[in-house]
Amino acid sequence: MDRSTQQPSFAFIAASWGALLAGFCAFLLGLWNANMQLNEKGYYFTVLVFGLFAAISLQKSVRDRVEGIPVTAIYYGLCWVSLLLSILLLGAGLFNATLALSEKGFYGMAFILALFGSVAVQKNTRDIKATKPQFAEVDPAQGTPE
Repeated sequence: MDRSTQQPSFAFIAASWGALLAGFCAFLLGLWNANMQLNEKGYYFTVLVFGLFAAISLQKSVRDRVEGIPVTAIYYGLCWVSLLLSILLLGAGLFNATLALSEKGFYGMAFILALFGSVAVQKNTRDIKATKPQFAEVDPAQGTPE
């Protein structure tokens, strides 16, 4: 499949990084100021990092499949399970938390914003790499491309 990839605009790159940083930093700032035990803060932080990794990994797997790069079915499935599990873990934690409804909504929105930002940043990174010219590596000993 011959698909030309267009480099993302500076505005979209900036908006993607802004969404990622805004969601991540807001979530962390909320945890920092939260009146909860340290183990609860650790739970929410771990769920955030797990979710970000799962979202990036899933986006990469989907993009690899579209571009014809082999991705095993088990890894692809694990990516989906991991992302859904992180969302379910956050939902269960917030459902059972003794937080105000506005705080629960804040954490949920910051989490979703960070997930969106991470996927957009990964997409932009991949698009930028795809639009740059590829050069063959030169073996310094031989002076010819490998």
